[in-house]
Amino acid sequence: MRQVQLSDLEERVYAAVTALEAKGQVPNPSAIADESGLPEEQLTAPLHDLSVKNLLHREDSPLAGLDFGPRWCAHQAA
Repeated sequence: MRQVQLSDLEERVYAAVTALEAKGQVPNPSAIADESGLPEEQLTAPLHDLSVKNLLHREDSPLAGLDFGPRWCAHQAA
């Protein structure tokens, strides 16, 4: 498996997403901000970069007609 270089900010955001998932919580932007200790405005770039690096993916509301907002999920290692 190849190593992916992450910035400190990306590491904090990725760690927050995986911690939220481990706790059974929805990793939406406000929860990620709380878990990482970063302002929500600073999450856009690292979330995008982590999705480009194929470490996170965005999921929209799982139920049709209900909008819980986006959530970010870690890709499971095969």
